[in-house]
Amino acid sequence: MSGIVVLGAGGRAGRRVVAEACARGHEVTAVVRDTAAHADAFAGQEGRVRLVAGDAADASRVAELAAGQDVVVGAAAAYGPGTDPEAFFTGSSRALLAAARDGGVRRLLVVGLATLLTDAAGTPLLEATRLPAEFLPFVHGHRAGLDVLRREGAGVDWLYASPAGDFDHTGGRTGRYGTAAHGDPGDRVSYQDFAVALLDEAEEPQHRRTHLAVTG
Repeated sequence: MSGIVVLGAGGRAGRRVVAEACARGHEVTAVVRDTAAHADAFAGQEGRVRLVAGDAADASRVAELAAGQDVVVGAAAAYGPGTDPEAFFTGSSRALLAAARDGGVRRLLVVGLATLLTDAAGTPLLEATRLPAEFLPFVHGHRAGLDVLRREGAGVDWLYASPAGDFDHTGGRTGRYGTAAHGDPGDRVSYQDFAVALLDEAEEPQHRRTHLAVTG
């Protein structure tokens, strides 16, 4: 591959994706909102990581950064007071799709939420999970972004991937993971192994235009 762009490279998932991509020898453009805040985040990866500023919902900036790149990973998010998750995630999805269509990006990989999956019986995990009210706009924003990919992503090679249940916040890299068509609230996968799954999909795609559950 000629290169990988990681939007939201300063986040917990984004940092691991950058690290995994560098370990495999890829050249990475790490996109964050504030480069000064992440100046030391990729120490030791100089020469393979280009740290730049950008907003994942800014279509013109995403197009500029994605031009000539093979893969773009969307790991950016908007959460908390003063944010508009629905506007952000729908804007980001449309920016990604435009970059793929106009800039020659081969593959889009988007980091998503397990709560948008269904369990093996077909029940949405969101219905079976008691979430704090303040978290719901974030979930609904993610769902709106996924809806854009499904509705407007025909002809684009995209994949929306999430843990099957949740991230194991203390786990390390084992290099092992599984995939599933359904969610499992009790399942855990480390950020590092989730990054392994994403890079495997970047290098040798196995799933397209779907919500993939990654298991630990």
